[in-house]
Amino acid sequence: MLDRIKIAFQYILPKHAVSRLVGKLAAAEAGALTTLLIKLFIKQFKINMAEAEKSDASDYKTFNEFFTRPLKDGARPLFEQDNTFVHPVDGAVSQLGPITNGRIIQAKGHDYTVQELLGGDAATALPFENGQFATIYLAPKDYHRIHMPVDGTLKEMIYVPGDLFSVNPLTAQNVPNLFARNERVVAIFDTEFGPMSMVLVGATIVASIETVWAGTVTPPTGKSVFRWQYDTKGANAIHLKKGEEMGRFKLGSTVVLTFPENSIEFLPEYQAQSVTRMGEQFGIIK
Repeated sequence: MLDRIKIAFQYILPKHAVSRLVGKLAAAEAGALTTLLIKLFIKQFKINMAEAEKSDASDYKTFNEFFTRPLKDGARPLFEQDNTFVHPVDGAVSQLGPITNGRIIQAKGHDYTVQELLGGDAATALPFENGQFATIYLAPKDYHRIHMPVDGTLKEMIYVPGDLFSVNPLTAQNVPNLFARNERVVAIFDTEFGPMSMVLVGATIVASIETVWAGTVTPPTGKSVFRWQYDTKGANAIHLKKGEEMGRFKLGSTVVLTFPENSIEFLPEYQAQSVTRMGEQFGIIK
């Protein structure tokens, strides 16, 4: 009964308005109040501040600065072996596996199309129609910078407007098309095995999504999908190496990766609910 109430409340909550308000509060330099909120958050979610570059709550001027905190050098060693890809984030696997006839598993009894996920364009989705996917949920306690699983050259960025439902496991099990209906930023990269998409999914109280090449992605309010094309050759090309930061969430959410058919293979130990740590091996490149 309680779970049903929680889900019903999300449908009636003014999610965008609440998220904008939380975003303003998270960006405010409120001195002692900011420090108090950070200390309470650290205690509530048992955050390991020993691995943070700045370990004291008072070192952060805003809550956002704390939430997107960098880690100390060496805190996330990168698995460097050739023909491998790594976890892009700290989190937990929600689902992973084959994309079957263009459909991605969200949870038991729920799936959605890769075309919907990537913004509705059939040509963008075509390389992934029978490929592989991984969905990784970032909890409040996690490190919230997003890194490259492989070397890649940015080809396209797509902003898709949408809802801002929570993306926690309860919601994933109960809200149809969750990751294809929430606001999201899609990055398409050229890699050694073909195209790869990294989808940064917004959620309730996620104040904003950033990428390292565009900063905060904030197109005008509305229902339009926005697309940006990038040069993949020459001086203006955006090349990112495996392990380099590609974006961040200001407050937590989910990342969905899609890969082409017969391009990669996940390590067998990774299943739903498996913990992920940025930089550790996630699989092999075929």
